[in-house]
Amino acid sequence: MSAASSTTPPAPRPLLPLATAAFFASGLAALVYQVAWQRILALHSGVGIYSIAMIVAAFMAGLGIGSHLGGVISGRLTARRALVAFGLLELLTALFGLASVPLYYDLLYQRGHHLYGSPWVAGLLHLAALLPPTVLMGMSLPFLARALVLDAETAGRTIGLLYGINTLGAAAGALLAPWVLIRQLGISGAVEAAAAANALAALVALLLAPRAGARVQAGDEARRQAGIGEPRRSLPSWLVLYAASGFAALSLEILWFRLLDVATRSTAFTFGTLLAIYLSGSAAGCLLGARWSRRVRRPLRAFLLCQCGLLLYSGLAVLALVSLPPTVPGLASLHAYWKAGSTFQLGRVWDLGRVLGLCLALPLILFGPPTALMGLSFPVLQRAVQDDPDTCGRKVGFLQAANIAGCVAGSLVVGLAGLSWLGTSGSLRALLACGLVFAATGLREYGARSLFAPAAVAMALLAAALPSNDRLWPGILGEVSPPTMVDEDATSVVAVLRSRAAWSVAVNGKRHSWLPFGGVHTRLGAIPAVIHPAPRDVAIIGLGSGDTAWAAGCRTETRHLTVFEIAARQHLLLERLAHEQDLPDLASFLRDPRLRIVAADGRHALGQAGPLYDLIEADALWPYAAYSGNLYSEEFFRECQRRLRPGGLMCTWGATSRVVATFAAVFPHVVAVRNRQVLVGSSEPIPIEPGLWRERLLSPEVQRYLGTARAEDILHPIEKVGPVGVSTDDAATLNHDLYPRDEFLSP
Repeated sequence: MSAASSTTPPAPRPLLPLATAAFFASGLAALVYQVAWQRILALHSGVGIYSIAMIVAAFMAGLGIGSHLGGVISGRLTARRALVAFGLLELLTALFGLASVPLYYDLLYQRGHHLYGSPWVAGLLHLAALLPPTVLMGMSLPFLARALVLDAETAGRTIGLLYGINTLGAAAGALLAPWVLIRQLGISGAVEAAAAANALAALVALLLAPRAGARVQAGDEARRQAGIGEPRRSLPSWLVLYAASGFAALSLEILWFRLLDVATRSTAFTFGTLLAIYLSGSAAGCLLGARWSRRVRRPLRAFLLCQCGLLLYSGLAVLALVSLPPTVPGLASLHAYWKAGSTFQLGRVWDLGRVLGLCLALPLILFGPPTALMGLSFPVLQRAVQDDPDTCGRKVGFLQAANIAGCVAGSLVVGLAGLSWLGTSGSLRALLACGLVFAATGLREYGARSLFAPAAVAMALLAAALPSNDRLWPGILGEVSPPTMVDEDATSVVAVLRSRAAWSVAVNGKRHSWLPFGGVHTRLGAIPAVIHPAPRDVAIIGLGSGDTAWAAGCRTETRHLTVFEIAARQHLLLERLAHEQDLPDLASFLRDPRLRIVAADGRHALGQAGPLYDLIEADALWPYAAYSGNLYSEEFFRECQRRLRPGGLMCTWGATSRVVATFAAVFPHVVAVRNRQVLVGSSEPIPIEPGLWRERLLSPEVQRYLGTARAEDILHPIEKVGPVGVSTDDAATLNHDLYPRDEFLSP
């Protein structure tokens, strides 16, 4: 016995806990990269829905290709080599991460932004740019599965645990990226932190690799066919089902985040917070399924019931949100917030009730159970298909590739086409109808007496009962009684809401400006137009109610007035309002032959080749709004400076002292009203001529255009315009593309 014992190798330490910790770090890094890279690549092609959809689709397509490739390669590797390969993948991802900001920003954006003029060309360029790192990320799970799965009986548990922990890491990355990393370190610093997480995962994997062979060798002897109480289905049939599941999952994610974007009136921190909750729900379901999967005797039935259940719950949650009276406990505070019209500034204002209600309770009610069912489906699926450790990596890779292909299709079909053609409610109704495929498959396999018969009936009835878009949005927008005008497409939900004798224009729930014209937006548009000697060509970024752009056209010298607006249907809603209500200034503005409204990201449009302008204005934008940093950065102001004619003026709202300092760092000559509400900058000296400005403002042509009362309202502030004294010695405190400090409330 002692001789035998001396030849028996000691039992290796468990690999799974340390390997899952490494995979947690890998998932964290992946989400930080996605947030940071999406932020940079949006500068190339704009922050409009088509640009973002192309970026997300390119990211996911790379993951899908990597999953398929990893599945092919992992089957040819031993367990030890698979773990080494995982470590090398993490190391290569870290190295790419360190090079990504210079590549994506310094090279592709600053030197090659002119290549991104066409949306389809931009999409292909995004795919090419994201393919190397995302393929590496996609290959990781197949390799880890090959390295760590010991036998068919525990395959579902092991792979489910790996995927759940990785998703939990992704949730942590989604939360850390806006709240800590970008806020404290900027985008470059966030990417460097993600690369460090990849390097740590690589180190752990490479240190564990020598032990993997002994474990798998011992496991080889224990392989056996898993006991399943139903006929095994072929892998291709599971690929189709899992692709359909991915389509439903990403379609629902788009619809949920559209609803929550409007309901919360999101800030720069909201999306990451909601995404962390979404991923945490999926991780929780996956980890629960990992423990439960060995008990599943009929995995196909369980998988199909999960899909039917998550679709039914999703529809019921939306129906309840719209149909339940505002007096229901929990809903009353939400309706009070929606009716108030103001935006809860998450990150700046800490109201525990608002945080819990808007950013925790509401998302958990909308998608907590469905995301848990999505996560639960994954280990159940592995239980059904895994019957040999040697092929587990291959099957995981192929299944993930199919699921991601469905996700890409869902994001493009629903995100680009469904929201424009059917709206949020119609898209959800169509998705429920498509979900009948899961119920029909269950009926075919398990008969009419199974749970799939009532599931099919419930989905059909629920699809018919869902509210129309006209009924869905008014309550969430804060308008409990008509008249409310709402329009929706892929770019946004736009609305015009009645408030006493005025109308407010809201985009994705956030109210931007008012009708009739007058006030700060009129001053923002008219003051620089009066200061400039002859503003022939004027460009405005942001339409709002049309007030700023209308006021900017007050001079008869103006020949062209170009407005760039991301919300594509906003001007159509304003036209409808002008037709139905007595708003003569709005009607004349929309009929103005000088006006051209372009549905585009204004910054991206100005970055392309085009005419020079005498005056460029950015309509007022809250500095805490998502992507507001793109319009308050030093690089944006320099882009505007490049598009000005000699003597041209740039105008922006002095939203914060940091915006003022950033603006003054670009334009050597800056004037402003005393409260710095309106900043006007130029590369040439701006003569301070209040008498001449008064003469222009009180000219008969300008008075007829603006109206006597509005001209008088502008007269006092324009007489107080003077040079801005700002110290710009400390350049590190300014807003930059790679460090949008105001947007993320950086210290």
